[in-house]
Amino acid sequence: MKPNILFILIDDMGWRDLGCYGSAFYETPHIDRLAAEGMRFTGAYAACPVCSPSRASILSGKYPATVGVTDWIDHGSFHPCYGKLIDAPYTKYLPLTEKSLASALKEGGYQTWHVGKWHLGQEPYYPKHHGFDVNIGGCELGHPHHGYFSPYGIENLPDGPEGEYLTDRLTEEAIRCIENNDGTPFFLNLWHYAVHTPIECPAKEEEKYRQKRADTGLDDVEELEEGEFFPTEQKRGQRLCRRLVQSHPGYGGMLENLDKNIGRLLEALERTGQSDNTIVIFTSDNGGLSTAEGSPTCNSPLSEGKGFVREGGVRVPLCIKWPSMIEPGSLCDTPVTGTDFYPTLLEAAGLPLLPEQHCDGVSLAPLFRGEALSRDAIYWHYPHYGNQGGTPAAAVRMGDYKLIRFFEGDWFELYNLAEDIEETTDLSGKLPGLAQSMSESLSRWLASVKARIPKKRY
Repeated sequence: MKPNILFILIDDMGWRDLGCYGSAFYETPHIDRLAAEGMRFTGAYAACPVCSPSRASILSGKYPATVGVTDWIDHGSFHPCYGKLIDAPYTKYLPLTEKSLASALKEGGYQTWHVGKWHLGQEPYYPKHHGFDVNIGGCELGHPHHGYFSPYGIENLPDGPEGEYLTDRLTEEAIRCIENNDGTPFFLNLWHYAVHTPIECPAKEEEKYRQKRADTGLDDVEELEEGEFFPTEQKRGQRLCRRLVQSHPGYGGMLENLDKNIGRLLEALERTGQSDNTIVIFTSDNGGLSTAEGSPTCNSPLSEGKGFVREGGVRVPLCIKWPSMIEPGSLCDTPVTGTDFYPTLLEAAGLPLLPEQHCDGVSLAPLFRGEALSRDAIYWHYPHYGNQGGTPAAAVRMGDYKLIRFFEGDWFELYNLAEDIEETTDLSGKLPGLAQSMSESLSRWLASVKARIPKKRY
């Protein structure tokens, strides 16, 4: 019997935003339970430090540089954000020439449902054109422009009663899909808009965390630290503002509400007798927002956050539950990334692999059996200025080592993540041979995928 697949993608959730990943401020018991019932990954990565490229990678099995979607997709005046370099051009939709994960599963006999955020292009690039039978709430929007309370103004999602909360509503829609299932295996792609800005949650939950902050003495802690100026013209004169501790009441409330809804979703699987035959994947599209736009969370000990190729921008939580196939309570420190879901889920479904499509991913099935992956490196390419302060860069991780190449000035830094997860000690001077070897590997990869490199402005 083919397993059902529930893929839960959170927007902007940081690596330390869950209790099971070490948060002492946010409360996430339902997600923690999900992690305890399956495998929790400590070295999981998004394919990009911003959302649209990571989403394109999940559905295509390709790195953002391979598929051409290397930055978040806008349809206005935000790009290019000139600094010393000119942002590289990029594709602003998931090309229809890509055979998406949903299309492959649909051909293999699956019902395919998308619920929530899409952000992979305007029509004609919506979910229905990429293999989804149902699309609820998926459109060009990158965040709920009218806020998290109805009326939402989101295409493909009729407004609910005034004041209805978006995360509650999307969960209800997902539960309805599960309850109405006719027994055909399903792929439910639940991509929540939470916890992206605007930071809004029900008043009761926000007040709980406001009181918790006071009770734990965080009201007296210096929470934000001003850093260097933004390297872009659009934010000239503005400074990065890093959050030093997890303490934001509204963000805490958003996370708790999200956690309760994940609990409701998992309970629906159990209530309908589908839990034992359902693979549940829970992850985030990039690191937590910690340096700008209110800096609602803190990723410490990871450096920086969303919009940076440093660990805080790309390392994400990942939990996978697959009853009878994954030992409960498993812990995995092998580096994995968003391109890997495509071949993993095809193999889990007993369907033929499509190596020409998911050419940048590897199946994670060996990890479920306690075996090793045969992969030498994971790559990133973000040739853009992030709204959060990051500058154009590319990176490679090989084993414990990670090398970052910064395109402004074309220099690189080398870190041993096993000993220095904070990325504080640049080893490129102490280990020049390794740094040069990794830099050459990164260069070969960039050339192989025809990566677009930002040009000098002057």
